[in-house]
Amino acid sequence: MTRFLLAAAFFMVCAAGLAQKKAKPAVLFSVGKEKVSADEFIYLYKKNHPAKEDLTDQKIEEYLDLYIKFKLKVTEARARGIDKTPEFTKEYASYKDELRKPFLPESKIVDSLVTLTYNRLQKEVSAAHILIEVKQDATPQDTLQAYNTAVSLKNQILAGEDFGAKAALYSDDTYTKTRGGDLGYFTTLQMVSPFEEAVYGGKTGDIVGPIRTSFGYHIIKVGESRPARGEVEVSHIMLRAGNRDEAKAKALINEIHTRLFKGESWDDLVKKYSEDPGSKDLGGKLRPFGVGALAKIPEFDAVAFSLHTVGEVSDPFQTAFGWHIVRLERKIPMPTFDESAPALKNRLARDPRVQLSKQALTQKLKKEYSFTENATTKAKVLALADSTLTKGKWKIPGSFAAGKETLIIIQGKKITAHDFLVYVQQNQRANSMAPDKYMELLYFTYSETMLSEAFEQKLIATNPEFEMLLKEYYEGILLFDIMEKEVWKKASDDSVGQRKFFDSHPELYKAGERVHATIYYSDSKEIIDQLSKQIQVNDSTAVQEILKNKNVYSETGTFQREDRPALRNINWKPGQYQSQNANTYQLVIVTNMVAPGSLSFEDARASVISEYQNELEKNWLDALKKKYPVKVNDKTKKYVVEKIKS
Repeated sequence: MTRFLLAAAFFMVCAAGLAQKKAKPAVLFSVGKEKVSADEFIYLYKKNHPAKEDLTDQKIEEYLDLYIKFKLKVTEARARGIDKTPEFTKEYASYKDELRKPFLPESKIVDSLVTLTYNRLQKEVSAAHILIEVKQDATPQDTLQAYNTAVSLKNQILAGEDFGAKAALYSDDTYTKTRGGDLGYFTTLQMVSPFEEAVYGGKTGDIVGPIRTSFGYHIIKVGESRPARGEVEVSHIMLRAGNRDEAKAKALINEIHTRLFKGESWDDLVKKYSEDPGSKDLGGKLRPFGVGALAKIPEFDAVAFSLHTVGEVSDPFQTAFGWHIVRLERKIPMPTFDESAPALKNRLARDPRVQLSKQALTQKLKKEYSFTENATTKAKVLALADSTLTKGKWKIPGSFAAGKETLIIIQGKKITAHDFLVYVQQNQRANSMAPDKYMELLYFTYSETMLSEAFEQKLIATNPEFEMLLKEYYEGILLFDIMEKEVWKKASDDSVGQRKFFDSHPELYKAGERVHATIYYSDSKEIIDQLSKQIQVNDSTAVQEILKNKNVYSETGTFQREDRPALRNINWKPGQYQSQNANTYQLVIVTNMVAPGSLSFEDARASVISEYQNELEKNWLDALKKKYPVKVNDKTKKYVVEKIKS
């Protein structure tokens, strides 16, 4: 994406919706054999120049010149076959996958799930359950037996029998059965989807089920709910259970607590006594956590969230892991929807509900595009899998005779066995799967890719916005690649060419009076004042100590006044000066003045590279114009100018 954005920024082309396409758009100009329509140019100009002051003949002429240069470079990139290289093909394919997503039904499902999930995150719910375990691949008889058991238990509970007692007797969840099936509080995305739906869809006291999940059948008692509390970050001192006599452990944790309240250092006591190796060297600090994260030690969760003031220390308490003292570091409120949405979208893209939707979409597309496969040819190609495939070194066998046989037909288009095998050879990766299973996965992925391309062709035919979007990404990648080869990398790597350009243009690298100076930067005026004082008394040891332990950045060099904001308002002579730019404070030490004169090659190198790039690009464009003659239709150009200005 960065590559495309750089290219797009270079040319100033942005993607968005289009007006209706015309059947035969007028040609504005041609580059060699490529024709560029008036509609394309008008759309892009209006999109990139929304301000009224841009609607002038001069601005339109400048943009037309820029656009012609852009098309010259893209034409050359295409002529060189850059769009046929594996690198380009892979990169463009990944962009196309992303571009298709907003047009697919599953995208709308993900968006609605993001909203639903965020709303559910505003509430913490509680529940208890009874699990009757049954494997997903269980026999019909075992599945029916488990279901009947669950129904029977539910009926007994509805008839008045105690839920907790039934959970203790019959639940296969060994973790919760000793607590009457109590799961405590949790929130969305912490339970499997069917279980979550049942709890969030019920009311306090409801008995729900049987609900089937990957674990088996559940009878659920919906508990209380409460507003979400966000996350909490704490530090703790822990004495592990089992390391010492219980009475001695309790006595020691109480002693530590007393010493804290007498003023001893928290960090010192953590280092000396805490037995949590993961946090001991961090002052006892733990990662922030929210509801349900510490379900196995609910006592810790309860104490951590009961603290209100930063720095507040809890009384000693015991969990299954040992004895603890907790100190509150901070409370983290629930993020906004905009802050949460990107992460939720990535997570929900893997949600079973979305996966089911994708499967349904695939089946729908297969039917819509008359997808058929030759079972005999498919068996032949799948049988070619061997151990080299999972090492990422598989090659199409030279003896394979069925390469021209049809493997798949989509909308009447025949895809051969050889087409698929080329895909396998280009996309295989080393992995730990069995070779036959990996070949099946590649076939499935290839089938989906072919369906996606058919879907893409339909979008192109019916959706001008998508067609333009694809073209912009396609040309943007080409532009980046060709500019990198012909201008950017060439100018950066060609030290001989840089030196020659520098020597040939001495007039470009003159400088006025300069200063040799050291500039210190900090976001603290107090630190800058301390640094200034120590420099004045020439205490180099103290200066180094400040630079070592404080957040200070420095640079030393020869500067012109306009090179740095810190230099613009100081006296132009040796001395010490302070300035401020926004929230950054600067200390400037001017050691001596440098007379006007020519810059050295090293001092001018950044400018040399930039100017050398410009020269390379100019010379290259001159050659391209000879190779691909540019012809502008003056009549159409007049129409374009009038259309834009109107």
